[in-house]
Amino acid sequence: MNLALFDLDNTLIAGDSDTEWPKFLIKRGLLDPEHHARQNDYFYEQYKAGTLDIYEFLDFQLQPLTRFSREELAELHAAYLEEHIKPIIPQKARELLAAHEAQGDVVLIITATNRFITGPIAAELGVEHLIAVELEVDENGNYTGKPTGVPSYQDGKITRLNDWLAQRGETLASYDKSFFYSDSRNDIPLLSIVSHPVAVDPDDTLRAHAEDKGWPVITLRS
Repeated sequence: MNLALFDLDNTLIAGDSDTEWPKFLIKRGLLDPEHHARQNDYFYEQYKAGTLDIYEFLDFQLQPLTRFSREELAELHAAYLEEHIKPIIPQKARELLAAHEAQGDVVLIITATNRFITGPIAAELGVEHLIAVELEVDENGNYTGKPTGVPSYQDGKITRLNDWLAQRGETLASYDKSFFYSDSRNDIPLLSIVSHPVAVDPDDTLRAHAEDKGWPVITLRS
């Protein structure tokens, strides 16, 4: 049996779900456009440079979730999925996921984006297993704006993957082949420990690293 791991943003979708969410809220008049667009761009440039302070980013990114009930957020996310995410899911991404499923591989999305945003996207892609940033909730089940546990970012992806495997009584060595598809320099740690790393529409740093290591470089864009 094989394990197929996928990054989400700019890999399975042709964009970043963490930046599309505030854009959606701004369009609905629910966020201050100047402040959030400026801060979002600031953090995204850090992410691309591999210098993001994940906890500083999460303090900023998760605060809007505290303004709404879970029911309100579910309604907003349904519209967000239709308007911002479905249009940027490449057909080639769906086909690659389907190919791994058809081979009987265990398919898992592992992302630095939080579960609120990514859970419905994984469901839309037909992927059962998801590792994402987990969110704290209060006694009423509403989000507090704080993460819980280890964020699945950079080396944290390895930690979270190992925890997930341990819960299944497995290790990475339990699988004949382990694939990981990603676009980002931030995923080089996890790409380096699987048997079949694949750079997907990679940033310049990952492209250079992949070419140096002889890793496949592919595109899922049309």
